[in-house]
Amino acid sequence: MIAEAAFSQSYVQAREKFLAAALVTGLPVQSDVHPLKGRDGETLAMDVVREGADDAHSLLLVTSACHGVEGFCGSGVQVALLRDAAWHRKVRESGVAVLYVHALNPHGFSWWRRVTQEGVDLNRNFQDFSQPLPTNAEYDALADALVPAEWPPRPEVQQVLLHHMQTHGPNATQAVITRGQYAHPQGLFFGGHGPTWSNLAVRGLLRAQATHCRRLAWIDLHTGLGPSGHGERIYAGSNDDAALARARGWWGDAVTSIYDGSSSSALLTGLMWSAAEQECAQAEYTGIALEYGTVPMMEVIEALRGDHWLAAHPQAGAALATTIKQRIRDAFYTDTAVWKRRVLEQAFEAAEQAVRGLSR
Repeated sequence: MIAEAAFSQSYVQAREKFLAAALVTGLPVQSDVHPLKGRDGETLAMDVVREGADDAHSLLLVTSACHGVEGFCGSGVQVALLRDAAWHRKVRESGVAVLYVHALNPHGFSWWRRVTQEGVDLNRNFQDFSQPLPTNAEYDALADALVPAEWPPRPEVQQVLLHHMQTHGPNATQAVITRGQYAHPQGLFFGGHGPTWSNLAVRGLLRAQATHCRRLAWIDLHTGLGPSGHGERIYAGSNDDAALARARGWWGDAVTSIYDGSSSSALLTGLMWSAAEQECAQAEYTGIALEYGTVPMMEVIEALRGDHWLAAHPQAGAALATTIKQRIRDAFYTDTAVWKRRVLEQAFEAAEQAVRGLSR
């Protein structure tokens, strides 16, 4: 299959391809319709396809668009899997059920934003909101510089961030910005003050589809971190040695972890995988985020800064808005044949490894 055929240029096209692939395969679709419309007035939904028995002992989740605009990559992977006869044969032979969840954050996917319609980073939103939320004093000190009053930012604003990197190092600056914050609703990596629509939809999905299995695996597809085209397998679970060892047994010793410092990701808070452990306590859970690199990290940060500025300044001129939106998509989706082929090769390998691990 030509890799490009599985990928799309808009949310509308991506959803059409996903639904068509499910139809051809003969698999039913359940759609959780979003309350808002998309950029082109289209219906938005979290679409779910289940392959395998409802009472399967083992279940694999493959999810896309947790971070909206990253769905261009994840949707392509899901469509390619659904179109692949050899993959379906392996699934049938394994006895494992597979749940393809298309567009966890359809609003962000459609509008080319990383955040939800509430302006929230879904992968920082899984907190106990009845308790005091984490603080990030270092982010507080950088907040006005990260989303400045003017775009492009003035040189003295850029100097604030440059000074932080020179003083603490680029990795420390990345960690401060990306770990999550709960004090600046228009800021980057804002975790929210309550559960988002997508948070509740994910929890409802897990309760409906994953409370009967004994073993549960999750591959959540992401982009924007690491070397271009490389799919880092980041352990997505609690700080548990046995679970991490199991993940490395399935997906290889290259599985990294935010807990031991081996991952290119910082130590984060409010992560989505926690819903699996909370809603599906009956199951042995094993998960990874499959994170594909695109452009250098600071270019990703700059693209996010511009997008958050634009959201706060909707009156911006059309030319500037177009430039900002194209930059945000390019930061999370490398629209080349080579990149897409590498994405699919690694995704298929990871999916097949998960099925083997679950069927042991």
